[in-house]
Amino acid sequence: MSDPYLADFDLRSLNTLALPGRAARYQRITAAAQLTDPALAGERRFVLGGGSNLVLTGDVDRLVLHIAIPGRRLVGEDAEAWYVEAGAGENWHDFVQWTLAQGWPGLENLSLIPGTVGAAPIQNIGAYGLEAGEQIAHVTAWDFTKQAVCQLNHEDCRFAYRDSLFKQEGWHLDGHLAITAVTFRLPKAWQPNCRYADVTQELATRQVTTPTPRDIADAVIAVRRRKLPDPAVTPNAGSFFHNPIVSAEQAAALKTAHPALPTYPQADGRVKLAAGWLIEQAGWKGKALGPVGMYEKQALVLVNLGGATGEDVKRTMSAVQADVQARFGVALTPEPIFL
Repeated sequence: MSDPYLADFDLRSLNTLALPGRAARYQRITAAAQLTDPALAGERRFVLGGGSNLVLTGDVDRLVLHIAIPGRRLVGEDAEAWYVEAGAGENWHDFVQWTLAQGWPGLENLSLIPGTVGAAPIQNIGAYGLEAGEQIAHVTAWDFTKQAVCQLNHEDCRFAYRDSLFKQEGWHLDGHLAITAVTFRLPKAWQPNCRYADVTQELATRQVTTPTPRDIADAVIAVRRRKLPDPAVTPNAGSFFHNPIVSAEQAAALKTAHPALPTYPQADGRVKLAAGWLIEQAGWKGKALGPVGMYEKQALVLVNLGGATGEDVKRTMSAVQADVQARFGVALTPEPIFL
């Protein structure tokens, strides 16, 4: 049988930071059945989605499985919710817009986030007051060790802020599992989620007082397009740092010293801080170190200004972290995976 892999494969076009790197071997996965090949179990693997949360630091000396499994369908319905399944390779934004067109709201605040459906539970993507994990019923995956399909329900996934079981166990790095589909529970008792000022202000500008799901999606899309660069034009990986979560005491002290600091109280008593504000106040908005800088319209977004490598990204990241730590005593941690 002929080798199904491509050797020495260029990954630059498969990561939104447009960083150089080649895979020793590469295979595009368009059906879950491809993953059942027993030969894959013995390979050193990395499972790749849309590459929008990835920093390539060089060549990848393993098999890269590029998940491109399509499909989206209503798989169930009860009195309280619709249950909608999407293939792991579906484009996230396109899937969200499709659910709205079908009359199944609940994901509209996550419009225009780059990447694929399969990557959404790993990172527990979130924006404007909503996290994907809140609406995920279960995740279907192929377990390479057990050579079996597994299904992880909402509780199994251990969702937290930009975190999940998949990251906690390191499976996003070692290829233990490959997510093949995600099923979402979209409640029929829909309520608008307008907790973030940017969305509220955009709706007010549009003179929308009783927003529909489509109104909120359109507002989120407008805000994101205004503040965030298009990766096709300016390579980037979206929000580069987590919003740090600190103790209530530290947050109070910072707020006293810096009254304009945006703070968001959490259910556990801690307080989330706006990383973008911290970075901007540290002087990094629109500032670059060589070919990598922080975006001029949103300091939280790290951009490749042309010809950058993974080492350039790490250099700028470290400089930003050092300046924020020195000024505010707050440690920033990166969102993307470094490979």
